[in-house]
Amino acid sequence: MSAIAEHPDEPVEVIQVLFALHPNFGAQELCGPLEVLTRALQKNNDPDSKAFECTIAASTPAVTSSSGLTVKADMNFEDAHENLNDYDVLIVPGGAGIDAILKCDPEKSEPTKLIRAFAALQTSDPSKERTLMSIGTASLLFAQAGILQGLAATTHPDYYTKLEILCKDAARRGNLEQTDVMEENYVVNNARFELGEKLEENPFILSKRPDGRRKSIARKGSNAWKESVRRRESVARRADMRLGGLRLITSGGVTSGLDASLYLVAAMVSHDSAIEVSRVMTYNWSKGVTVEGIDV
Repeated sequence: MSAIAEHPDEPVEVIQVLFALHPNFGAQELCGPLEVLTRALQKNNDPDSKAFECTIAASTPAVTSSSGLTVKADMNFEDAHENLNDYDVLIVPGGAGIDAILKCDPEKSEPTKLIRAFAALQTSDPSKERTLMSIGTASLLFAQAGILQGLAATTHPDYYTKLEILCKDAARRGNLEQTDVMEENYVVNNARFELGEKLEENPFILSKRPDGRRKSIARKGSNAWKESVRRRESVARRADMRLGGLRLITSGGVTSGLDASLYLVAAMVSHDSAIEVSRVMTYNWSKGVTVEGIDV
């Protein structure tokens, strides 16, 4: 069952989020998005109306970050695979441990197996709206898993070249479709929200890049959860999109992960909720984002 409510006047189900951790993950790449999502409310004046429920999966009962922070896992990867259909969002933080994972067989290593399984689940069952998001260098795992072909993506600035190489390798192994590696804050694929007739009046449109480069039709988010419900595409149309309409977000690093998480709140709950979270966290939300995909 989708996390999106069928009727805007009915209570919205809590969105189920799964964080997939690995040894030597980046602590801030976990804590930033976790803080954003756990603070988000369906109704800003109702502290009991939490929008997201977060669960942590890891290969061991506890996993330690590169900075020494140890986090207790709620489940192992075997259980995560078994219950994968229960989750609406899968988030993979990057960090120093990514390089070690890239040296392993992607068919056997975690969380790469979980990433591929989540993408495959959306392709086989497009009736549910799902989101896959990477923070920082975790997008390299997306590339290795072969799910970025034909899409756009970003990563930590120090790893742009490595992401390009991994995407080209995946293209050679797959159907030769290339990935557009972009030097952006975060990149959203398969966003499914109407732009409106007057683009210049839409607060989610980036009409001109701050650095003066070419204009973009990039969007900064959705109008609201309720409005997106009314315009949701049919299952058949979603199935025609890449990865079965899986919303795939890659972000550039720690602060980019915060921005992408706020985008996710705006897209799945409401823009007001995202603004309130950024206010409470005293964080200046940067909404420059390139969005690729089919608009419906």
